[in-house]
Amino acid sequence: MNWDYELVAGPYGSPTDGPVWDGDALLFTSLPLPANSINNRILRYDPQSGAVTDFRRWTNRVVGLAFSADGILYGCQSGARRVVRFNRDGSTSPLAYRVDGKFHNQPKDLAVDRRGRIWFADPVWGPPVQGGLRNHELEPYSIDYRAVLRIETPNKDAPLRRMTNDTAAPLAVALSRDEDILYVAESSEEPAGQRELRAYPIKADGSLGDYALLHSFGADYRGAHRGISGLCLDTDGNIIAAAGGEGSGPGPMLYVFSPAGRVLETHPVPAEPTNCAFGGPELSHLYVTTTEGHLYRAANTGRQGYMLYPAVG
Repeated sequence: MNWDYELVAGPYGSPTDGPVWDGDALLFTSLPLPANSINNRILRYDPQSGAVTDFRRWTNRVVGLAFSADGILYGCQSGARRVVRFNRDGSTSPLAYRVDGKFHNQPKDLAVDRRGRIWFADPVWGPPVQGGLRNHELEPYSIDYRAVLRIETPNKDAPLRRMTNDTAAPLAVALSRDEDILYVAESSEEPAGQRELRAYPIKADGSLGDYALLHSFGADYRGAHRGISGLCLDTDGNIIAAAGGEGSGPGPMLYVFSPAGRVLETHPVPAEPTNCAFGGPELSHLYVTTTEGHLYRAANTGRQGYMLYPAVG
């Protein structure tokens, strides 16, 4: 059975991403393009009223969003090349942004574990961005790797640790229910690059073991298939992945993978998906963002979302 998608917001003419349920409504990001700079904000969709309102404006290209166990919202501020905390008083606080003394790349997606550690994918992607402590200062990319990084505690002076040594284009991350697996989407845009869903075991000392390859995306006569750009989990531990496009392969798609990597279901999407998240009554609705700026909702998935903890406040 194919899922039915209802358009509940947009399209905004530039990508939407980072959906996350706040307990009552869905937050998602709207990214700017040169011709549409107003879309540089976090939006809030209220399913009760159908209203979409500004949650934060001028966010400096925030992409991924995630809540911590205590209900604090964090975001990947790709325009300033850092992860930030959105405080309840309306202010924004930057977190650690240097690894081995060097400014890291462009954070895109993140997950916060129960210990408050922030895992984030740090590729180089999209248009050139400002770097350094002040946005008008351009600091060139100074690290020669694209990795998953981890902020050990959510403050500016916390240690920032490199977690993967075998990634070239990590775009999305997710934690398993028991926080013993880190799922990583390695999604290169290069024809010969890797487009894989990987499962890294999290060892007792907090480091990662060798990954298990759950799925690899191939190519056809039109070119390489578009890999995964967003992930979420259901209550059974299955991984829902946003992937695919019109350029090659089976088209825009949501995949449902078992924890062992078996493809359980595939569901075509009306537009190229960027990310997905469960929300609504008992987390029974699946929300999908797209490269064209849609927010879709599927209410008939037959699945229930799993959040590591409920969002509060």
